[in-house]
Amino acid sequence: MSKFQDVELLLVEDNDNDLELSLRALKKINIANKVHVARDGKEALDYIFQKDKHGVELNRFPKVILLDLKLPKIDGTEVLKRIKMDDRTKDIPVVILTSSRESVDLKKCYELGANSYIVKPFGLEDFVQAVSTAGMYWLLINQPARQ
Repeated sequence: MSKFQDVELLLVEDNDNDLELSLRALKKINIANKVHVARDGKEALDYIFQKDKHGVELNRFPKVILLDLKLPKIDGTEVLKRIKMDDRTKDIPVVILTSSRESVDLKKCYELGANSYIVKPFGLEDFVQAVSTAGMYWLLINQPARQ
C-alpha cells in the first residue's frame, strides 16, 4: 500500500487469490507500489470520499479504479454508481474486473458509467495478462479527461 498522494490505482477486490494475482500483474508493469487496496465497497468509498478530523475532504482520487462487483458491505455496482454520480470523481476511469458473465451485470455497469468491463479469465497467466494490459492501457496509454 502506498502513500495516499502517490496512489495511481485503487484496486477493489475481496478475493485473496485474485488480489494476489492482480498485484503480481501490476508489479509486472511497475505500478504495484502506487496501488491502494480496498477489500470491500465501503472501504473503497471511504478511501475516495473520506474527510479528515476537521471535516476537510482528503480528495484521494486515483487515476483509475479496478473494481470487482461481488463485494461485501457495499457491492461494486453501488460503488460505481456513487463514483459516477459525483462531479469530483465522475471522470475517473472505472474498470470492472469481475467473474460475472451475466449480461444484466454488464449492461447495468455500462449504464452506470463503467469505462470497461473485463471478465476475469480462469487461467493464471491469462488473468495476469488481462490485469497488466488493463493497467497499462488506463494508466499509461489512455489520455484522461482531467489531469
